[in-house]
Amino acid sequence: MFIHNIDPVLLSLGSLQIRYYGLVYFLGFVFLYFFLRYQARKGLIKNLTEEKVETLILYAFIGLMIGARLFTFVFYYPQALLADPLVLFKIWQGGMSFHGGLVGVVVAGYLFSKKHNVKFYSLADLIVIPAAIIVFFGRIANFINAELPGTVTDFALCVEYPNHPIQGCRHPYVIYEGLKNLFIGIGLYFVYKSKVFKEGVVFWGFIFLYALLRFFIDFLREEPLFLGISMGQFLSVTFIIVSVYYLYNYNGLKR
Repeated sequence: MFIHNIDPVLLSLGSLQIRYYGLVYFLGFVFLYFFLRYQARKGLIKNLTEEKVETLILYAFIGLMIGARLFTFVFYYPQALLADPLVLFKIWQGGMSFHGGLVGVVVAGYLFSKKHNVKFYSLADLIVIPAAIIVFFGRIANFINAELPGTVTDFALCVEYPNHPIQGCRHPYVIYEGLKNLFIGIGLYFVYKSKVFKEGVVFWGFIFLYALLRFFIDFLREEPLFLGISMGQFLSVTFIIVSVYYLYNYNGLKR
């Protein structure tokens, strides 16, 4: 058993607080920025220059925020959105759907690629690998924040939250989620380096693996159910169907 008493605030400077969760988002975008600048300098992706990377990061950030907030309140808390549409902008109150953030970033990346004549799948295949690792650290930050508790269990590594209204020793759901993302990122890195598959396979492989593994892991998440599955699982099933359709109808092997 692990007793969760971790302070989510890393550093306090007067009224300013630096929290692990916000720091992970910030450092994730900083890492992605320098990673893409390095790849642009190598000329790995045609027409992607170091100067365009700044624009791409801005597109991705805006897409992430819009998608994550919209999905959170449209699919999870529609009553709150109807009562106060401005709740979308109150990001300090929390509420970031990964499914929505992913859709937002994909749409933003597609718009960027069209405007700047960059091949979308070349970009997407490259980005999903570090993105999976960043999301791993994001889930660790969720754990530090005592967010997304798992279901009650007698598992030896269960977690007690003494400062949280939930009761009982629970599965460390977000740790499972984080390790899943780490596994996906490492696995897809070797697929990407093999150069066996056509562009787009790594991207759709990420969508498929993320959604499939999350669907099963979400049975260990404390979340309201509808017809036996949660909203997160419903969204994951949608992602699975779309990715399987693409992968099934597309010969991904290089010729």
